[in-house]
Amino acid sequence: MHKKKKLVKFIALTVLLIALCPFLYWQNNDLVISRYTYTSDLLSNSFDGFTIVQISDLHNACFGKDQKDLLSAISRQEPDIIVITGDLINSDDQNMENAMTFIDGAVAIAPVYFISGNHDLFTEDTCALRDQLIDAGVIVLENKVTTIQNASGDAFNLIGLSDANLADDTLTTLCAEVDHTDLTILLAHKPQFFNEYSENDVDLVLAGHAHGGQIRLPFIGGVFAPEQGFFPEYTAGEYQIQDTTMIVSRGLGNSVLPFRLFNRPDIVVITLEGK
Repeated sequence: MHKKKKLVKFIALTVLLIALCPFLYWQNNDLVISRYTYTSDLLSNSFDGFTIVQISDLHNACFGKDQKDLLSAISRQEPDIIVITGDLINSDDQNMENAMTFIDGAVAIAPVYFISGNHDLFTEDTCALRDQLIDAGVIVLENKVTTIQNASGDAFNLIGLSDANLADDTLTTLCAEVDHTDLTILLAHKPQFFNEYSENDVDLVLAGHAHGGQIRLPFIGGVFAPEQGFFPEYTAGEYQIQDTTMIVSRGLGNSVLPFRLFNRPDIVVITLEGK
């Protein structure tokens, strides 16, 4: 009788795991578009409708043959620019094929701006990744400031902060270069430095890294994020400190934990509006 009960439990567990496989596959491969509208009186009305697509934490994942699903989803948003906020690859995977297939398709859609995440810097050959991105036509915005100008001659500032310089005074130096009468957007991989971003008078921050908490629970949110621990403060969506807004992508791929739960892969779309 005891053996029979154990057999029944084993069969039930096996059936449950088999039933969960399609659900987990869907959770980790079905793309979600997260839409935000950012309105600022520092932005000219000529930028109304300007669309930024944010891609974060791909971790060399693949979405459809030759990244077709991911690229098609991005193309449908008709972005003016695409920004990549780090962890394009996995530090323990030297095969960059999926990441570069995505890059080759993305640069054909819109100008692409990239800043590093921790995995991009921990790889054995960071220089090779950077060189491949530049050769593909990506603007590597590591610790640099650029100006995004439209056909009307109006502009906003775009700052890229390397993951290696989040905790030093690099951002302060970069922010000293910009005209803060124009909108300033910061690309930074890690959201837990939000206070520092705000202290430097950045208007809008686009970040990732937290993977949405990897597993998300109803009414609670993300369960765990690197360097924030359990039940982290910044995992997904929009946050505000004084005059600084931060939008955190849940990301696309996985790294240490190989699956997501109630946290489908995330493409962030930000539409700008002037007041």
